[in-house]
Amino acid sequence: MELPRRQEQGLPERKGQKRKLEEEIKEEQELFLPPSGDTRHALLCEVTAQVNVLNSTFSWREADRAAAKRATHVLAELAKNEEVVNVIVEGGAVPALVKHLQAPSSGEGDPSPRPFEHEVEKGSAFALGLLAIKPEHQQLIVDSGSLSHLVALLRRHEDGSNSRAVISVIRRAADAITNLAHENSIIKTRVRMEGGIPPLVELLEFTDTKVQRAAAGALRTLAFKNDENKNQIVECNALPTLILMLRSEDAAIHYEAVGVIGNLVHSSPNIKREVLAAGALQPVISLLSSCCSESQREAALLLGQFAATDSDCKVHIVQRGAVGPLIEMLKSPDVQLREMSAFALGRLAQDTHNQAGIAHNGGLVPLLKLLDSKNGSLQHNAAFALYGLADNEDNVSNFIRVGGVQKLQDGEFIVQATKDCVAKTLKRLEEKIHGRVLNHLLYLMRISEKPVQRRVALALAHLCSPEDQRTIFIENNGLELLLGLLGSASPKQQFDGAVALYKLANKAMTLSPIDAAPPSPTPQVYLGEQYVNNATLSDVTFLVEGRRFYAHRICLLASSDAFRAMFDGGYREKDARDIEIPNIRWEVFELMMRFIYTGSVDVTLDIAQDLLRAADQYLLEGLKRLCEYAIAQDISLENVSSMYELSEAFNAISLRHTCILFILEQFDKLNARPGHSYLIQRIIPEIRNYFARALTKPNQHNQ
Repeated sequence: MELPRRQEQGLPERKGQKRKLEEEIKEEQELFLPPSGDTRHALLCEVTAQVNVLNSTFSWREADRAAAKRATHVLAELAKNEEVVNVIVEGGAVPALVKHLQAPSSGEGDPSPRPFEHEVEKGSAFALGLLAIKPEHQQLIVDSGSLSHLVALLRRHEDGSNSRAVISVIRRAADAITNLAHENSIIKTRVRMEGGIPPLVELLEFTDTKVQRAAAGALRTLAFKNDENKNQIVECNALPTLILMLRSEDAAIHYEAVGVIGNLVHSSPNIKREVLAAGALQPVISLLSSCCSESQREAALLLGQFAATDSDCKVHIVQRGAVGPLIEMLKSPDVQLREMSAFALGRLAQDTHNQAGIAHNGGLVPLLKLLDSKNGSLQHNAAFALYGLADNEDNVSNFIRVGGVQKLQDGEFIVQATKDCVAKTLKRLEEKIHGRVLNHLLYLMRISEKPVQRRVALALAHLCSPEDQRTIFIENNGLELLLGLLGSASPKQQFDGAVALYKLANKAMTLSPIDAAPPSPTPQVYLGEQYVNNATLSDVTFLVEGRRFYAHRICLLASSDAFRAMFDGGYREKDARDIEIPNIRWEVFELMMRFIYTGSVDVTLDIAQDLLRAADQYLLEGLKRLCEYAIAQDISLENVSSMYELSEAFNAISLRHTCILFILEQFDKLNARPGHSYLIQRIIPEIRNYFARALTKPNQHNQ
């Protein structure tokens, strides 16, 4: 069961570049609306004016250079507001800015001064980088010839100059490449073909940290989902420097470095092996404790990639101390940090040796808490990690002790994949409830504090095998724990107890055997349909509502103890020819006699209760069961209380048990009805009796 790579992996990359640009943007930015009407016209006029300046000042004259510098600055300031970027592009700024990415021509060996050297190119690169934030303008900027000039700017330091201006222009060029290539596979490839990757790799070792950071940011973007770019970055020997950058005390440096390595490793097993062989593992683990949450997040994501199924380093990651920091990250207020740490722990938890260690170090409870998240990816990562932990027998008792089973059962899961994962986790736990695991749980159920005892009993009701039910719930007092929940003042505990008892009853599969009608004391004799109310050979007559019903003593004697006592005992009916039957309607009596003569009868709902009363009076257990079955089909939320009273009045055991199971199954719906609490307290003794019979019967064959 492999967790897919996050589709949002591009988000950290984008966020990193925006952060770099925002450092140059004044914090007091206002919220702008798209320009319209006179405002738009005025803005377009301003852009056109600056474009005209750029188009007319491409020379080394000091006045031209100063004007061009001002023009690039104005356009860059305008471009900081994304709402006006389209107007800037419409005004023809792109070709003019691209033209100024290169220095004006001058004669070879010309000693003339070069005013504002690198400054205009820096301003043009900065403005183009801001325009490129909008994807629809990326291709236009590239088609205008910007890439070759930007790559050339990356090499401005090669003449030995490391002035502030050179540093700035290199950084702006790298940032512009980052924005141009963002989520654009064609431009990523074009950058490589223009020779942009080797100078970017070289700049990782530049003396200025901002340049290092900008170069890493560009490489990070170029490596994302582009195998050819990845391979060239590695071939240019970027890995040793990137790994050194992981150890930098500058958070911005190690954040970009871990991002580059993460994009290189993604879906590239060979590069992953090279990265690990180059010694990246320990520095990445160290970043889990960084003060920079973004670096922590990227490090956790990278460790999850290292721990994929095609990697053999899961155990090494744990041995080198990753588990503790990852578990701490699960408790972070940063949702992305929690998501990535859960992702890494999920991958690590698929290894048998790691599972107990993650749980032992306190990973279980925070992972369970993450199931409450409204973030689908975070919730799924946590569920996947718990699925791994559930595979180890040593974790099962802790899983249950902290309420993990209830958490999995009660959770509201957002995506189907998470629901499937949770179902498989519960199945894994169920498969391990035997042997030493079961013995430990029984021990906890005996000696732990009451909340833990109840959690264990609840979990075992859902997870144990039918063969172990008697041991758990009768011999080790589990039934009393569940009944205690049912009698609790807490609605949630009552509901949990009801659900567990209903599950237990379904597992027992003993409702029919324990409720079967007892055998008659003598073999049953059925005279047949033709003798019902037939005067032929009749030796007794019943008077019902003034009408005669002809019967035969031999059939009645064999049918029930009540008739046997009537005719064999000291009652006056013994020798009477005519016997009056009070309080029974003719239709009811006739149906009862038909059952006595044939052994079967169709019981309709309209007559079932009266027939039940008669069957109980004359001790006709088989007929009682037929009546109880018919009545049970009509049990509802509205009448279950009266049905239960009916079962008590006529000792209708099967109907009573059906009412009990209905109450347990529909507990949440009944809970809001008047008199519900009284009904529950009233039936608890009968629930105890029911389960005492149900859970002792099945094990008799094992004794």
